[in-house]
Amino acid sequence: MPVRRYRRESNEISCCLKYFIFSFNVVFWMTGLVVLAIGIWAWTEKDMFSNISKLTFIALDPAFVLIVIGTITFIIGFTGSVGALRENTCMLYMYAIFLLLIVCGEMILGGILFVLKDKGWIKDQATEGLRAFIIHYREDPDQQNLIDWIQEDWLQCCGIEGPKDWDSNNYFNCSSVTIGSREACGVPFSCCKRRPHEIIKNKQCGYDVRKEGSQTDRYIYERGCLRAGEDWLDNNMFSVTFFFLLLTITKLLAICFAQNLRVDILAQKNKYH
Repeated sequence: MPVRRYRRESNEISCCLKYFIFSFNVVFWMTGLVVLAIGIWAWTEKDMFSNISKLTFIALDPAFVLIVIGTITFIIGFTGSVGALRENTCMLYMYAIFLLLIVCGEMILGGILFVLKDKGWIKDQATEGLRAFIIHYREDPDQQNLIDWIQEDWLQCCGIEGPKDWDSNNYFNCSSVTIGSREACGVPFSCCKRRPHEIIKNKQCGYDVRKEGSQTDRYIYERGCLRAGEDWLDNNMFSVTFFFLLLTITKLLAICFAQNLRVDILAQKNKYH
């Protein structure tokens, strides 16, 4: 009696590609969720949801930046992972569109910055941002922590052009000595140079360092953060360019993978009709 042979139906969908996209985007999904939760928690701690009108420079608020980044990352990771797992062509299409919009936005922004880099616009915006940080140093703990990190850990600098820029803050202005401010004619501790073998940072090291007769160069950084940032960018231009180029290539590959999976899903569906 002859044995009947059944031809096995081929599957157009690549399991490796499907689960690679799924696992890759689950990481971004969860990362975006964590970043979003941290941003919302920071705003809740500062009671910003009920005092939103008091926020002056919303784009420079670290918590707001975390909320925006977390939301975008969450949406992209969600559409990519769920779209791949459920073989949903609509969500994969949305995922590819979101990534394409980000890549196009980055390219447009990069082109604008390249055109304006020699016209002083970038320098003016950086100056205004740092000035806002200095003015509101004691009012927003997130901005305070950010500028302390910039001055102490990242650029080893003080102020915008130098330590005198801290006169813009009411607490550090030299005239504040008349109202009893102990920080008058001083700078934040993040401006102070680290001493050899120093384990615990002296939080009062910036007191009175800008008073007449003080040898500021011995205790605090004299270089402004604007100049320090320019020097850092010049010294690390290759690394920064390579990093952003790698991110762009990764996004373009993700778009290609999502489109390939989408085509495979459509081809598999056509077999059923």
